[in-house]
Amino acid sequence: MFVEYQDLPSNSRVWVYQSEREFTSKELEFISEKAIDFIEKWTKHGSNLKGSFTIKYNQFLVLAVDEGFNNVSGCSIDSSVRFVQELEKSFQVDMMNKMNVSFKDGDNINMVKMSDFKEFAKSNKITQETIVFNNMVTTKEELETQWEVTANNSWHKRFLVS
Repeated sequence: MFVEYQDLPSNSRVWVYQSEREFTSKELEFISEKAIDFIEKWTKHGSNLKGSFTIKYNQFLVLAVDEGFNNVSGCSIDSSVRFVQELEKSFQVDMMNKMNVSFKDGDNINMVKMSDFKEFAKSNKITQETIVFNNMVTTKEELETQWEVTANNSWHKRFLVS
């Protein structure tokens, strides 16, 4: 069952999918409609899941589930992955490559391959103060407090020059 994202508790489980590019307003409208439809039907072995989504910076899709209502299972996670794969096909974008890293350069969001990110860090194009996106967060609270952080406060810090 779909609920508004802000109505989910802070311990709700989240999955962050980053697109390699920003979505257009028309694409965002399509994604929102499809996400609501998917979440309305999202179940765990026939039992409803209480879930939602949010889209950050027109580029990051966040799916969320209130596990206090009902825990997710492998099958329900698989169905959400299939949903994201359908979006990838619809828009010809990659949203699941965990080897892509996103960071801010002023107001711009850049996505690069992990190897390029490492090189940028070596050449000090990425510093401790560079804002990065930690897509490894697992709860709504972490998304709000640990997702968009400086590189020295994320797993990204292992690539920084001391």
